[in-house]
Amino acid sequence: MRLSVSAFKLIIIATMLLLTGCSITPSEPFTPIDVTEASQAKSWELQGKIAVKTADDKFSTNLYWFHQPLANDLRLTTALGTTVLTLTTNEGMATLEVDGKTYHDRNAQDLLTGISGWSIPLNSLPLWITGQIGENDTIVSYNPDGTIKQLISDDPQANWHVSFNSWQQQSGASVPKLLTIKRNDVQIKIQSNQWTAVQVKGK
Repeated sequence: MRLSVSAFKLIIIATMLLLTGCSITPSEPFTPIDVTEASQAKSWELQGKIAVKTADDKFSTNLYWFHQPLANDLRLTTALGTTVLTLTTNEGMATLEVDGKTYHDRNAQDLLTGISGWSIPLNSLPLWITGQIGENDTIVSYNPDGTIKQLISDDPQANWHVSFNSWQQQSGASVPKLLTIKRNDVQIKIQSNQWTAVQVKGK
């Protein structure tokens, strides 16, 4: 069963809150660590906000993302921590849970696009969130302190233009605080309120 864009939009509108999302405890015993570079963090937790604007849709909500090398748990939540959308990847399978329905696909990007109609660069976001670049990315400019200011990412449909609007110190590393990601049909803003590098407890 396919969820229409309009129905999906109604679900998201219900979560349009401005408060920071509550933390969701991972299933494994992870502990916070300090790193000197964000790239040293194989796993991390992000709490913040995401705003997406397209020609047909516009929404803003709380974002929680727990990233591991082979798995991801991305959630949109209410101010009370109630999860209204979950997108997880694990062992090559992506699962989207929304409005009491569950959808599966081998590719998380294809799954989200197929259900919502939104094209969001999910594969690149973990790198950009931590101030890193991928093989298809070209840095356009730097800030005076050496951090990235802007980059362009090659995409078959249209190139993504990424602006690192501000940076912050989190878990001992310099990471972006506010990102603006654009191309001709979509604009995405991600605000990182708390980025925490973690590792499995005891390692």
